[in-house]
Amino acid sequence: MRPRVLVASIGNIFLSDDGFGVEVLKELDRAGLPPWVQIADYDIATVHLAYDLTGGYDTTILLDATPHGRPPGTLSLAEGIDTHALRGDAIFQLLRLLGGDAGRVLVLGCEPACVDGGIGLSPEVEAAVPAAVRAVTELAWGATPELPARVRTEV
Repeated sequence: MRPRVLVASIGNIFLSDDGFGVEVLKELDRAGLPPWVQIADYDIATVHLAYDLTGGYDTTILLDATPHGRPPGTLSLAEGIDTHALRGDAIFQLLRLLGGDAGRVLVLGCEPACVDGGIGLSPEVEAAVPAAVRAVTELAWGATPELPARVRTEV
């Protein structure tokens, strides 16, 4: 079965909370996702994401630390490109040139507390990981996720 959903972590584990997506992927690996979901960590090598997307997906869910000036640990779910690591939609322009299709693109972001050098998440971002895992699981099954009340949702 061809994966219909790609859950892709982007960010840098050596910059504290920028490793949010990797921590979510670790938990998702144990969450029992349906067989049509593929998970992958792209860290800072987002050009590899464009090449992998050439296989085509119905939905792409990007996990990233996304600073918006909200309290640390706040989750946000937005449709389209809304992430600092992709430098606009350059990766998706490359994807179109390669003839690929990311399908519906969702960004599940977490407001970082710290993106200075260091390994490990801040307590606020660490506390947001279980809610992010639930949200991704619900999205993978085709449901609208129930995010904590302080979350901005634009889906």
